[in-house]
Amino acid sequence: MQPLWSSCNNRISKITHIHLLVMALVLLLFLASPTTSCKEEEAASLLGFLDGLSQNSGLPTSWQNDTNCCLWDGIICNMDGAVMDISLASMGLQGHISPSLGNLTSLLRLNLSGNSLSGGLPQELLSRNIIVLDVSFNKLNGEFHELQSTPDSEMKVINISSNLFTGHFPSTTLGSMKNLAALNMSNNSFTGEIPSTLCVDKPFFEVLDLSYNQFHGRIPTELGNCSRLRVLKAGQNQLIGTLPAELFNVTSLEHLSFPNNHLQGTLDHVGKLSNLVILDLGWNGLNGKIPDSIGQLKKLQELHLDNNNISGVLPSALSNCSNLTTIILKDNNFLGELKRVNFSTLSNLKFLDCRSNKFTGTIPDSLYSCSNLVALRLSFNNLHGQFSSSISNLRSLKFLGLSHNNFTNITDALQILSKLRTLTLLLIGGNFKNETMPEYDTFHSFENLQGLALNDCSLYGHLPNWLAKLKKLRGLVLDNNKLSGPIPTWINSLNLLFYLDISNNNLTGEIPTELMEMPTLKSAHSDPIILKFPIYMTGGFQYRATSGFHKMLNLGNNKFSGVIPPQIGQLQALLTLNLSFNNFHGDIPPSIGNLGNLQVLDLSYNDLTGPIPSSLERLHFLSRFNISNNDLEGPVPTGGQFSTFPDSSFFGNPKLCSPTLMHHCNSAKATPVSIISTGEYIDKVIIAVTFGMFFGVGVLYDQMVLSRYIYFG
Repeated sequence: MQPLWSSCNNRISKITHIHLLVMALVLLLFLASPTTSCKEEEAASLLGFLDGLSQNSGLPTSWQNDTNCCLWDGIICNMDGAVMDISLASMGLQGHISPSLGNLTSLLRLNLSGNSLSGGLPQELLSRNIIVLDVSFNKLNGEFHELQSTPDSEMKVINISSNLFTGHFPSTTLGSMKNLAALNMSNNSFTGEIPSTLCVDKPFFEVLDLSYNQFHGRIPTELGNCSRLRVLKAGQNQLIGTLPAELFNVTSLEHLSFPNNHLQGTLDHVGKLSNLVILDLGWNGLNGKIPDSIGQLKKLQELHLDNNNISGVLPSALSNCSNLTTIILKDNNFLGELKRVNFSTLSNLKFLDCRSNKFTGTIPDSLYSCSNLVALRLSFNNLHGQFSSSISNLRSLKFLGLSHNNFTNITDALQILSKLRTLTLLLIGGNFKNETMPEYDTFHSFENLQGLALNDCSLYGHLPNWLAKLKKLRGLVLDNNKLSGPIPTWINSLNLLFYLDISNNNLTGEIPTELMEMPTLKSAHSDPIILKFPIYMTGGFQYRATSGFHKMLNLGNNKFSGVIPPQIGQLQALLTLNLSFNNFHGDIPPSIGNLGNLQVLDLSYNDLTGPIPSSLERLHFLSRFNISNNDLEGPVPTGGQFSTFPDSSFFGNPKLCSPTLMHHCNSAKATPVSIISTGEYIDKVIIAVTFGMFFGVGVLYDQMVLSRYIYFG
């Protein structure tokens, strides 16, 4: 039993702790309360700013109803009642920035980012006292270099990114800012050259972002004098020349980024940047090899060298960069075997993209130890062999692109890959040449697979029943094979499928009514289908909007027969419908006019008869239309988009008439339809199509497939 005195002491101790806690809370509340009201002139300056905004701006009612401006949302005052901090980011503000904010003599930090403010930036905001200025992500314009800053400015951070500023680099404006540490001018329309005096009298300068502008010329060698620089970004400009050797003396650099320029030269000195975390030099004209010294970059996490002219083998020293999470080497001239790199040391690796190189050999076993790998793309190389069962160790893999290599044994490949439960997108077309599509149902059903591409394989067989188990499938690409037989009736069990390309096969039979029952193709007003795949791609736009995906039905170049079912008018979400090069007969269903979102319609090279339905004039988004080489008759409609289509869209229909065709409507005699015979014309078309399929599409198909499923932002 506990002694009485001990129990009393415990109670006294607890009471004492409670009293201390209450006193502390009271003290905190006292300190948090404004001791004084804001000064009258401070409130007047803020109200002047409010007057410059439009009435529908999103400032809270506290700015109108409370007389003490220190209590207004986004405002922080010092002990004297003077405004020292304004933070109104992402408040829906519209209008102009009033110069009255420059009257706030104690203002240290101003954040107006993420609004819709327009007009120029008041020169008063470059006053001596402000140390942090952030007006990024607005619609501000004007020539920033014309603004004059206060002598001996205390400014440390300027962020004017993602606006509409123009003019050349503001050397004069920034000249007196000796304390400047970070400058972000990205995503504007600045022009001219990067000045050589950038770091003069700026001993604290650490961050410079000039990305997404129109700067040109060479990278100044004087950047090598920026001894404290940690971040240097100038991608998506028009810079030329080489990376100056002096730049590699800035050993403090952690982020070096110059993608999408016109830079040349080699990476011979990159090993000096021992603190580098991110190196992004993609989409340039770099050549030479990756030096062995890259192994000295022990902190490196991201390596982006894609779309250059770099050649040679991968250095084994890359295995020493054990912190790597991202390796993007696509579209270069690398050769040799991937097994030179010991991937087992890269346990943090998440993204590996070596597409479109000249790698040979097999997929290295060490790669299967990268259990954190999310995306792997080795398409368009010269790899060979069969898939290893060890690939099942990649438990985080969502995207796998191995298309257009020389892999064999499709049955075992699908057996092995179906065990990857996280796999979302699988691109393995251009392999397994002249093998047979497995039909039996012994796979693990690819339970999370949303996109499957098995194109360009010349596969024999039928559309297999195991596809019916892929309940999350949204995109299926099987074109350029030798598949035969009908479209199976289970096709409508794939409730999420909205992209189907089975063109260029030997499929037969009629279009099943089940294909007309696809839920995602029937609803014209459904929300856009968004697929997010973990593919890192440099280049393009810095800020990307979310987008839906192309809804397509491509049955072209097969041996389908029968009539085009009128129920096709139910697929009101379709953007592309291709039924060309088949044996369809009968009329064009007027119900196609119900496909109000349709952009591409190709019914060429069939045996269709009758008139062109006037209902097609309702297809106001139609940009590509082809009904050539059928047996249609009557006048060509003139409403809607029909006036924009070339005559070639109608050739090979001798009974059609139009003011622009050889056969004029209401004429007594028809003029000759064609200069060459139909047989010669078809031969020419087939040659052109074949050339395009095997040379144009064959080279670019993997990228096209990605663009169908993936939107990068």
